[in-house]
Amino acid sequence: MSTPRTDLPAEPAAPAGTPASAIAQSLDALAGWRAQLERHIVQLGRALADQDLLDDGDGAVLAGLRDRLASDKLVLAFVAEFSRGKSELINAIFFADAGRRVLPATPGRTTMCPVELRHEPQLPPRLSLLPIETRLRGLSLTELRPRDEHWQHVPLDAGNAQTLVQALGAVTRTQRVSVEQAVALGFWSESQPEDNPPQAEDGSVEVPAWRHAVINYPHPLLQRGLVVIDTPGLNAVGAEPELTLGMLPSAHAIVFVLGADTGVTRSDLAIWREHLGQSSLDRFVVLNKIDTLEDPLGTPEGVQAQIEQQRLTAAETLGVAPARVFALSAREALAARVGGDAAALQASRLPPLEQALADELLPRRQALLVQSAVSVVQQLRASASRRVGDRRRQHAEQLMELRGLRGKSGAKLRMMMERVELEVADFERCTSRLVALRSVQGRILRTVLAGLSAEALRNEVATLQAAMGARPLNLGARGAFDDFIGRLRQALAQSRQQADELRQMLEASFRQLNTEFGFAFSLGPVPDMKHFEGEIELIAENYGRYLGITQAWRLAAPGFAEQFRRMLSSKLRVVFENAAAELELWSKGASGQVESQLGERRRGFMRRREALQRVQAAAGDLEQRIAEVQAQEDHLGTLQARLDALAAEAIASAQRLGREVVPGLAARDAA
Repeated sequence: MSTPRTDLPAEPAAPAGTPASAIAQSLDALAGWRAQLERHIVQLGRALADQDLLDDGDGAVLAGLRDRLASDKLVLAFVAEFSRGKSELINAIFFADAGRRVLPATPGRTTMCPVELRHEPQLPPRLSLLPIETRLRGLSLTELRPRDEHWQHVPLDAGNAQTLVQALGAVTRTQRVSVEQAVALGFWSESQPEDNPPQAEDGSVEVPAWRHAVINYPHPLLQRGLVVIDTPGLNAVGAEPELTLGMLPSAHAIVFVLGADTGVTRSDLAIWREHLGQSSLDRFVVLNKIDTLEDPLGTPEGVQAQIEQQRLTAAETLGVAPARVFALSAREALAARVGGDAAALQASRLPPLEQALADELLPRRQALLVQSAVSVVQQLRASASRRVGDRRRQHAEQLMELRGLRGKSGAKLRMMMERVELEVADFERCTSRLVALRSVQGRILRTVLAGLSAEALRNEVATLQAAMGARPLNLGARGAFDDFIGRLRQALAQSRQQADELRQMLEASFRQLNTEFGFAFSLGPVPDMKHFEGEIELIAENYGRYLGITQAWRLAAPGFAEQFRRMLSSKLRVVFENAAAELELWSKGASGQVESQLGERRRGFMRRREALQRVQAAAGDLEQRIAEVQAQEDHLGTLQARLDALAAEAIASAQRLGREVVPGLAARDAA
């Protein structure tokens, strides 16, 4: 198995004479920002770990932030009917540095199945193809992704553009099947004959050879977290439930490509209404191939007027703002970039689209990362400050004891020893209460998580299936689905309510323990469930469309209803698992500080006992011990200042670099 190249250029190199695209520049800058922030986070984490100030809960939060910084993706999906120039547009925006077309983009049908372009460094460069026959097994793409045996892999030579282009030609392959097989595969419907592929003389029809393709390729932009999804036309888009129900709604932006010469056709409008019409998607519209409108008998002004009229008409037909519709020529843009012609690139009118993608998408992604980073750093700083404060309080008590022993008799020392032993006994009484508290906390947490468990979700899906009956398109199907979504909302709300009750119980107990025993226990806010509720609403919007009259024929297709159920369960399971994980991590953080402070308190008692024993053995040790404790106290003061500085530097770096890297973020904050 080949391994990814490590000698690739650090950033995409635009041909001489043409600037790199705005989105390429922004992605490159965003990657640099993430790397700098990662260094600050690592430095802070190492400082905390070296001083034994990082418990398991905080360590998990820190690891989660680092994973997100390393794996954060920007997903762009390009959608269109056949022969609108999607692949050429992708080539022009992202892959012109190869010096030629990377994705197949010849006249006629090219991309015959959804294609993902991404980079996973743990995998070799390769083209992975999923045979179309896997649809017959009823397994979703999510289930098939980790199962290597279902895929066919074609190794890619990342250093040879020619071999790359030849390998990617496989995505254009088709095969001929009978009408019965086409029905089973989802490419033929008696109720929608206008969308069926043409039959040959022998009665067979042409269908794609592949269900899905994943290109793992170490292109610099893909290495920086870009994921590009290239989709085929209406028939293939509608036939793959996971594409329409999962991949497109989860994309950060949709680029819908039309032909400038045709405008919005009937099939274009069908794709838009059935799969892209929901307002929750961030959508951009491209009128491609404006070069085809050139008229040797007309004037340049007349051509520009025609292009502008097509642009405004497309915006009105699709119901989007005219500023979201871009007229351009992807073919001329690619040729300009490959040839290093900056003037021709501007004439192609591609740069405004690239600027819009960079200005509207990158600031939003970076703002979320900044928010996460600042929240985690503040949590770590607060947690570490509590522990350092507890240590300093113990040192202050110990210094008072030791200084009070100056000139005291052996009887006084014995009294001090007895006092320490009494405090130890009192502390052990405290630990039994903490054990009971953890037991109650664990019991309540299990109740909280039970409502978000996979078993609870399976039961709800089974209830939905039973309510819809054997005929998923009966009049009660939509009502049953709405009731199902309502119960899911209630499950999230109930978990949040139970978590709030757990927090109230812990806060009351922590307050009492802090007062009686001098601990520094505190609780962060319960994780907000609103973003999970938002994900439920998005799923309800996407899946609920298939219970309407216009989509009835799709659910009636063989295998589609089962895939609908599997996809619905899979998406909801991810939401519930993430919600449960956040609640569990929050509870773990509360338990972690208890364990940490208990351990610190035990070590403090041990040090005090040892100090008194040493003073009893030799009077000269008293001043030495006072000096040692004072040195430890001075070190803690310096440590607190250093940790505050590291945390403040990480926060300031995240916010400052965010504004410098993506100006749109600063503009939005100013607004």
